[in-house]
Amino acid sequence: MPWIDACATDDVEEEDVIRWDHDTRTFAIYRSADDEYYCTDGLCTHEQVHLADGLVMDHEIECPKHNGLFDYRTGEAKRAPVCVNLATYETKVEGDRVFVMLT
Repeated sequence: MPWIDACATDDVEEEDVIRWDHDTRTFAIYRSADDEYYCTDGLCTHEQVHLADGLVMDHEIECPKHNGLFDYRTGEAKRAPVCVNLATYETKVEGDRVFVMLT
C-alpha cells in the first residue's frame, strides 16, 4: 500500500485531532504535545461517533458521546463503555505534510 497524503502538519493543533475522510472511510489524525502525529479509525468502537469531536489530552482521546477513552498511540480502549480497541495506522511527516499508510 502506498503512503497517502492526509493533511498539512499545521492543520492539526498541538494536543488536538482532526477528521480525515479517505475513500469511504473516516479517520482521526492526532498531534501530540511532543509534536508526533498518529492516525486511528475515526469512529468510536462503541457507538460509531466521530472521535474528532472529542477531547485530546495526554495521548488519549475521549469520545464526545459517552466519555469512553482510547490511547491514540496504540488504539487501546482505556475506559468504559468502550471495550474494543481502535485500529491504528502508521504515519510519517515529510516536509510540512502528514502521510498515512492505510492497511
